[in-house]
Amino acid sequence: MLGGIIIVVLLLITPVIIVASASIIAALLGGVLNNDAAARAEGSELLETNF
Repeated sequence: MLGGIIIVVLLLITPVIIVASASIIAALLGGVLNNDAAARAEGSELLETNF
């Protein structure tokens, strides 16, 4: 009986953990890529046309 309860709890918690970790990874990747793009475009005349 205890094993069944543990399995049900894991099945309920696992999707939440996966979604939370995916959103954290997406935020980190977005920040890194944004900083990289800003560093690569530093001094570019095209930055003045971006709004």
